[in-house]
Amino acid sequence: MVNNLENPSGMPLFSSGKYDSMQIPASGGDRKMVIPDGSWQKCKKCGQTLYATRLEDNLDVCWFCNCHLAMPPERRLAMLTDKGSFQEYFANLRSTDPLEFMDLKSYPARLSESEKKSGAPEAVTCGLAALDGHPFAIGIMDFRFMGASMGSVVGEKITRLTELATEKKIPLVLVTASGGARMQEGIFSLMQMAKTCGALALHAEAGLPYIALLTNPTYGGVTASFATVADVILAEPGAMIGFAGPRVIQETTNSKLPDGFQTAEFLLEKGLIDRVVERKNLRRELGLLLEYFS
Repeated sequence: MVNNLENPSGMPLFSSGKYDSMQIPASGGDRKMVIPDGSWQKCKKCGQTLYATRLEDNLDVCWFCNCHLAMPPERRLAMLTDKGSFQEYFANLRSTDPLEFMDLKSYPARLSESEKKSGAPEAVTCGLAALDGHPFAIGIMDFRFMGASMGSVVGEKITRLTELATEKKIPLVLVTASGGARMQEGIFSLMQMAKTCGALALHAEAGLPYIALLTNPTYGGVTASFATVADVILAEPGAMIGFAGPRVIQETTNSKLPDGFQTAEFLLEKGLIDRVVERKNLRRELGLLLEYFS
């Protein structure tokens, strides 16, 4: 894992060389290319095929079109915290099935699948860390876990993290990515909107800063609650942010939507977002904010 994120030129960290060729073992007269699983990833914006190791070194940003692709929480933590400073909290919380919800699969089955896919027990990782020596609380959502939908455990972990930050009198940073509320929990999921905002209100009353970083995509109840009540709202380039999707809004209002509707850049122009920051600059940006607030 790379923790040195300096790249003043703004160019891709690697342009050619060791990542541009592959080993082709020979057996007799036959030649066959062997491609290990997970070696390549397709950019969701331009469709270019990207070498996974080079993509990781380039902070999961496509070097063809600058699309900011999803970044796993463990790499996000390495990017935004001092090495070895992160201490996880509330990792033992697990979702239950109060409604005994069943669609094509049972809710417990979907939870189990998501845990295997993401390697995490829930859609948010929370804990305490430091950046440039400044302590803060951080929560990072993981879209691989049921689209980072907000269920009872997501809301509970964010609420507890906020209360912990208030108790320790330190800033709070939340990195969001979500499809919205978790339908398998019904009203229990929607209650998390009020619960998280209540804890954040107490954090604000204590005179403590809250910084939100909105990544692609951030939708639904997350946008309508804790994602957009921060003192400073940052977003990554091209991030889609909103309550309902553009198609739903267009069909409901029966009107043509503006170009770039719900992108971070559009919302910056309209005043919802304070700054759109490229990923290579996020560590420095967050470090400066923590220093100013301290």
